[in-house]
Amino acid sequence: MSGHSKWASIKHKKAIVDSRKGKLFTKLARAITVAAKEGGGDIDGNPSLALAVQKARDASMPKDNIERAIAKGTGAGADADAIENVVYEGYGPGGVAVLVEAMTDNRNRTGAEMRHTFGKHGGNLGEPGSVAYLFDKKGVLVVDAERYGEDDLMPAIEAGAEDIAVDDDVFEVLTEPADVASVRQALTDAGIEVQSAEVAHRPRTTVPLDEDGARKVLKLIDALEDNDDVDAVHANFDVSADVMEAIAG
Repeated sequence: MSGHSKWASIKHKKAIVDSRKGKLFTKLARAITVAAKEGGGDIDGNPSLALAVQKARDASMPKDNIERAIAKGTGAGADADAIENVVYEGYGPGGVAVLVEAMTDNRNRTGAEMRHTFGKHGGNLGEPGSVAYLFDKKGVLVVDAERYGEDDLMPAIEAGAEDIAVDDDVFEVLTEPADVASVRQALTDAGIEVQSAEVAHRPRTTVPLDEDGARKVLKLIDALEDNDDVDAVHANFDVSADVMEAIAG
């Protein structure tokens, strides 16, 4: 069992709140379109598309919306070619490294918005490669630790999961990006409910922050996530349980 960042718990709580935002379906549809464009519209033969569709289903996105997004990516939509994945790298308050995954039809516009947001919140946008080396790309499946125990997750290890990180309320099952779907299926077959499954950038090391620093970084992350083009934000900071409780309060 590996250690677990308190920031992970905050992220999962934020995801529940974010799922209620109307713009979530727009972002999910865009992710499906890009995945279908890059790897084809066959869910069984395109792991990236399968993951994007599963995330949409988890958010209760209507089937028709999903099918339209796939069709747009495979050529039924004239604007599909204009959308591309872009990763922005920078530093937030306290020297925290930040990776921003975006999907945009205008690199110049989105890049300018990223630079403005970083600067407004005490950070700065960096050059490509400036912080990416501080993260590892991994599949992350989240399971409720209050409902299940460590032994319940053995099917994930048997299906190829690399590790299990634990905190007070959640387990994070870590996999290679290509193994997310198969590990999720193994857990589902074993009767284990998976709260979320995604490919994420996990920090190799973390920067500890006090309450003031954590609040500043969270404001930056919230502002970045509020951008319509942003799909996900990753940061390498950690906070203590006391600081997390103060922020949540």
